[in-house]
Amino acid sequence: MFQAITATGTKKNDFILGEVQSQLKNKNVTVDVKVNSESNNMLLFSGQVLTTFTADDIGTPGLKTILSFVVPDQRSGKVELQYLHDYAGISTSLGLTANPVVNFSGAVGTNMFAVGADVSLDTATGIFNKYNAGLSITNADLIASFNLNNKGDLLSASYYHVVSPLTNTSVGAELTHSFSTHENTVTFGTQHSLDPLTMFKARFNNNGKASALLQHQWRPKSFLTLCAEVDTKAIEKSSKVGLSLLLKP
Repeated sequence: MFQAITATGTKKNDFILGEVQSQLKNKNVTVDVKVNSESNNMLLFSGQVLTTFTADDIGTPGLKTILSFVVPDQRSGKVELQYLHDYAGISTSLGLTANPVVNFSGAVGTNMFAVGADVSLDTATGIFNKYNAGLSITNADLIASFNLNNKGDLLSASYYHVVSPLTNTSVGAELTHSFSTHENTVTFGTQHSLDPLTMFKARFNNNGKASALLQHQWRPKSFLTLCAEVDTKAIEKSSKVGLSLLLKP
Protein backbone atom coordinates (compact mmCIF):
# COMPACT_ATOMS: atom_id res chain seq x y z
CA MET A 1 0.00 0.00 0.00
CA PHE A 2 1.26 3.47 -0.90
CA GLN A 3 0.03 6.80 0.43
CA ALA A 4 1.15 10.35 -0.32
CA ILE A 5 -0.11 13.73 0.92
CA THR A 6 0.85 17.16 -0.38
CA ALA A 7 -0.41 20.60 0.63
CA THR A 8 0.00 24.05 -0.92
CA GLY A 9 -1.17 27.53 -0.01
CA THR A 10 -1.20 30.83 -1.86
CA LYS A 11 -2.23 34.31 -0.76
CA LYS A 12 -3.41 36.77 -3.40
CA ASN A 13 -4.60 40.17 -2.19
CA ASP A 14 -7.10 39.34 0.59
CA PHE A 15 -7.77 35.80 -0.61
CA ILE A 16 -6.03 32.68 0.66
CA LEU A 17 -6.10 29.72 -1.73
CA GLY A 18 -5.25 26.30 -0.39
CA GLU A 19 -5.04 22.82 -1.86
CA VAL A 20 -4.47 19.44 -0.27
CA GLN A 21 -3.89 16.32 -2.36
CA SER A 22 -3.91 12.78 -1.06
CA GLN A 23 -3.28 9.55 -2.94
CA LEU A 24 -3.86 6.04 -1.66
CA LYS A 25 -2.78 3.08 -3.80
CA ASN A 26 -3.38 -0.58 -3.06
CA LYS A 27 -2.46 -3.09 -5.77
CA ASN A 28 -4.43 -2.07 -8.89
CA VAL A 29 -6.70 0.47 -7.22
CA THR A 30 -5.77 4.13 -6.75
CA VAL A 31 -7.80 6.76 -4.89
CA ASP A 32 -6.97 10.44 -5.42
CA VAL A 33 -8.59 13.14 -3.28
CA LYS A 34 -8.01 16.82 -3.96
CA VAL A 35 -9.44 19.50 -1.66
CA ASN A 36 -9.53 23.11 -2.83
CA SER A 37 -10.39 25.87 -0.36
CA GLU A 38 -10.69 29.62 -0.54
CA SER A 39 -11.04 32.11 2.28
CA ASN A 40 -11.50 35.87 2.47
CA ASN A 41 -9.88 37.39 5.58
CA MET A 42 -10.47 34.09 7.37
CA LEU A 43 -14.20 34.91 7.61
CA LEU A 44 -15.67 33.19 4.57
CA PHE A 45 -14.66 29.73 3.43
CA SER A 46 -15.61 27.91 0.25
CA GLY A 47 -14.18 24.98 -1.62
CA GLN A 48 -14.72 21.66 -3.29
CA VAL A 49 -13.52 18.07 -3.05
CA LEU A 50 -12.53 16.14 -6.16
CA THR A 51 -12.37 12.37 -5.69
CA THR A 52 -11.14 9.94 -8.34
CA PHE A 53 -11.12 6.13 -8.16
CA THR A 54 -8.93 4.34 -10.72
CA ALA A 55 -8.82 0.58 -11.23
CA ASP A 56 -6.19 -0.85 -13.60
CA ASP A 57 -6.29 -4.23 -15.34
CA ILE A 58 -9.45 -5.35 -13.58
CA GLY A 59 -10.83 -8.38 -15.41
CA THR A 60 -8.93 -7.68 -18.66
CA PRO A 61 -5.32 -6.57 -19.14
CA GLY A 62 -5.20 -3.06 -20.53
CA LEU A 63 -8.61 -2.08 -19.15
CA LYS A 64 -8.81 0.95 -16.86
CA THR A 65 -11.94 2.09 -15.00
CA ILE A 66 -12.16 5.65 -13.66
CA LEU A 67 -14.89 7.06 -11.41
CA SER A 68 -14.75 10.74 -10.48
CA PHE A 69 -17.03 13.25 -8.79
CA VAL A 70 -16.84 16.69 -7.21
CA VAL A 71 -18.53 17.62 -3.94
CA PRO A 72 -20.81 19.62 -3.69
CA ASP A 73 -21.53 19.53 -7.46
CA GLN A 74 -24.13 16.77 -7.80
CA ARG A 75 -23.91 16.71 -11.62
CA SER A 76 -20.15 16.22 -11.75
CA GLY A 77 -20.10 12.42 -11.43
CA LYS A 78 -18.57 10.59 -14.37
CA VAL A 79 -17.47 7.05 -15.10
CA GLU A 80 -14.87 6.35 -17.79
CA LEU A 81 -13.59 3.15 -19.34
CA GLN A 82 -10.26 3.03 -21.17
CA TYR A 83 -8.82 0.09 -23.03
CA LEU A 84 -5.32 0.11 -24.47
CA HIS A 85 -3.97 -2.59 -26.77
CA ASP A 86 -0.91 -2.80 -29.01
CA TYR A 87 -3.10 -2.07 -32.04
CA ALA A 88 -6.14 -0.33 -30.53
CA GLY A 89 -7.16 2.28 -28.02
CA ILE A 90 -10.72 2.97 -26.84
CA SER A 91 -12.09 5.48 -24.34
CA THR A 92 -15.71 6.01 -23.38
CA SER A 93 -17.24 8.15 -20.64
CA LEU A 94 -20.71 8.59 -19.22
CA GLY A 95 -21.99 11.33 -16.95
CA LEU A 96 -23.80 10.09 -13.83
CA THR A 97 -26.97 12.13 -14.39
CA ALA A 98 -30.51 11.40 -15.53
CA ASN A 99 -29.68 12.57 -19.06
CA PRO A 100 -25.93 12.12 -19.39
CA VAL A 101 -23.51 13.17 -22.10
CA VAL A 102 -21.91 10.09 -23.65
CA ASN A 103 -18.42 10.38 -25.15
CA PHE A 104 -16.63 7.78 -27.23
CA SER A 105 -13.26 7.87 -28.94
CA GLY A 106 -11.21 5.08 -30.41
CA ALA A 107 -8.43 4.29 -32.82
CA VAL A 108 -7.12 1.09 -34.38
CA GLY A 109 -4.18 0.49 -36.64
CA THR A 110 -0.50 -0.24 -37.00
CA ASN A 111 2.61 1.85 -37.57
CA MET A 112 1.59 2.08 -41.25
CA PHE A 113 -2.18 2.59 -41.12
CA ALA A 114 -4.57 3.94 -38.50
CA VAL A 115 -8.24 4.95 -38.34
CA GLY A 116 -10.14 6.60 -35.51
CA ALA A 117 -13.30 8.43 -34.49
CA ASP A 118 -14.51 10.79 -31.76
CA VAL A 119 -18.23 11.10 -30.91
CA SER A 120 -20.17 12.95 -28.21
CA LEU A 121 -23.95 12.53 -27.72
CA ASP A 122 -26.20 14.60 -25.45
CA THR A 123 -28.93 12.15 -24.45
CA ALA A 124 -31.13 14.96 -23.12
CA THR A 125 -31.57 16.45 -26.59
CA GLY A 126 -30.55 13.49 -28.75
CA ILE A 127 -28.06 15.76 -30.54
CA PHE A 128 -24.46 14.91 -31.33
CA ASN A 129 -22.26 17.64 -29.85
CA LYS A 130 -19.36 16.44 -31.99
CA TYR A 131 -18.41 13.67 -34.37
CA ASN A 132 -15.03 13.51 -36.01
CA ALA A 133 -13.21 10.77 -37.90
CA GLY A 134 -9.84 10.34 -39.54
CA LEU A 135 -7.37 7.95 -41.05
CA SER A 136 -3.66 8.13 -41.74
CA ILE A 137 -1.17 6.24 -43.87
CA THR A 138 2.49 6.32 -42.91
CA ASN A 139 5.44 5.13 -44.95
CA ALA A 140 9.18 5.48 -44.64
CA ASP A 141 9.24 8.92 -46.29
CA LEU A 142 5.61 10.08 -46.47
CA ILE A 143 2.51 10.65 -44.34
CA ALA A 144 -0.99 11.03 -45.77
CA SER A 145 -4.12 11.70 -43.74
CA PHE A 146 -7.83 12.30 -44.24
CA ASN A 147 -10.02 13.91 -41.59
CA LEU A 148 -13.69 14.77 -41.19
CA ASN A 149 -14.23 17.38 -38.48
CA ASN A 150 -16.66 20.02 -37.22
CA LYS A 151 -19.64 17.64 -37.15
CA GLY A 152 -18.91 16.35 -40.62
CA ASP A 153 -18.75 19.81 -42.20
CA LEU A 154 -15.01 20.11 -42.78
CA LEU A 155 -13.14 17.56 -44.88
CA SER A 156 -9.36 17.80 -45.07
CA ALA A 157 -6.67 15.79 -46.82
CA SER A 158 -2.95 16.31 -46.22
CA TYR A 159 0.27 14.94 -47.64
CA TYR A 160 3.81 15.18 -46.27
CA HIS A 161 6.83 13.84 -48.14
CA VAL A 162 10.48 13.75 -47.11
CA VAL A 163 12.55 14.65 -50.16
CA SER A 164 16.03 14.50 -48.63
CA PRO A 165 16.74 13.30 -45.06
CA LEU A 166 20.30 14.64 -45.25
CA THR A 167 19.15 18.25 -45.64
CA ASN A 168 15.83 17.72 -43.80
CA THR A 169 14.03 18.80 -46.98
CA SER A 170 10.31 18.08 -47.08
CA VAL A 171 7.24 19.22 -48.97
CA GLY A 172 3.61 19.08 -47.98
CA ALA A 173 0.13 20.04 -49.10
CA GLU A 174 -3.32 20.27 -47.51
CA LEU A 175 -6.76 20.54 -49.08
CA THR A 176 -9.79 21.51 -46.99
CA HIS A 177 -13.41 21.67 -48.09
CA SER A 178 -16.35 23.10 -46.14
CA PHE A 179 -19.67 21.51 -47.09
CA SER A 180 -21.69 24.38 -45.59
CA THR A 181 -19.88 27.23 -47.35
CA HIS A 182 -18.56 25.24 -50.36
CA GLU A 183 -15.18 26.89 -49.73
CA ASN A 184 -11.95 25.15 -50.70
CA THR A 185 -8.52 25.99 -49.32
CA VAL A 186 -5.30 24.59 -50.73
CA THR A 187 -2.03 25.11 -48.84
CA PHE A 188 1.47 24.17 -49.98
CA GLY A 189 4.51 24.13 -47.72
CA THR A 190 8.17 23.21 -47.64
CA GLN A 191 11.13 23.11 -45.28
CA HIS A 192 14.88 22.89 -45.83
CA SER A 193 17.97 22.98 -43.62
CA LEU A 194 20.40 25.57 -44.93
CA ASP A 195 23.02 24.07 -42.59
CA PRO A 196 22.90 21.80 -39.53
CA LEU A 197 21.88 24.76 -37.34
CA THR A 198 19.61 26.77 -39.65
CA MET A 199 16.12 25.80 -40.80
CA PHE A 200 13.94 27.53 -43.41
CA LYS A 201 10.16 26.97 -43.75
CA ALA A 202 7.59 28.51 -46.10
CA ARG A 203 3.94 28.03 -47.05
CA PHE A 204 1.41 29.54 -49.45
CA ASN A 205 -2.33 29.02 -49.99
CA ASN A 206 -4.80 29.73 -52.78
CA ASN A 207 -6.17 32.76 -50.88
CA GLY A 208 -2.88 34.55 -51.47
CA LYS A 209 -1.47 34.28 -47.95
CA ALA A 210 2.24 33.49 -47.76
CA SER A 211 4.48 33.03 -44.74
CA ALA A 212 8.11 32.18 -44.14
CA LEU A 213 10.26 31.31 -41.13
CA LEU A 214 14.01 31.28 -40.65
CA GLN A 215 15.30 29.69 -37.44
CA HIS A 216 18.93 29.47 -36.28
CA GLN A 217 20.24 27.56 -33.28
CA TRP A 218 23.11 29.78 -32.23
CA ARG A 219 23.84 27.75 -29.09
CA PRO A 220 22.48 24.46 -27.68
CA LYS A 221 18.73 24.76 -26.97
CA SER A 222 18.76 28.48 -27.87
CA PHE A 223 17.06 29.71 -31.03
CA LEU A 224 16.80 32.96 -32.96
CA THR A 225 13.70 33.02 -35.18
CA LEU A 226 12.63 35.48 -37.87
CA CYS A 227 9.20 35.09 -39.44
CA ALA A 228 7.07 37.02 -41.91
CA GLU A 229 3.51 36.78 -43.23
CA VAL A 230 1.86 38.64 -46.08
CA ASP A 231 -1.43 38.63 -47.95
CA THR A 232 -0.42 39.04 -51.59
CA LYS A 233 -3.86 40.49 -52.36
CA ALA A 234 -3.39 43.30 -49.85
CA ILE A 235 0.33 43.66 -49.25
CA GLU A 236 0.17 47.22 -47.94
CA LYS A 237 -2.29 46.27 -45.18
CA SER A 238 -1.42 42.78 -44.07
CA SER A 239 2.37 42.45 -43.93
CA LYS A 240 3.66 41.12 -40.60
CA VAL A 241 7.21 40.54 -39.38
CA GLY A 242 8.23 38.90 -36.13
CA LEU A 243 11.45 38.21 -34.25
CA SER A 244 11.89 35.88 -31.28
CA LEU A 245 14.78 34.76 -29.10
CA LEU A 246 14.56 31.56 -27.05
CA LEU A 247 17.19 30.98 -24.37
CA LYS A 248 17.57 27.79 -22.36
CA PRO A 249 20.33 27.02 -19.86
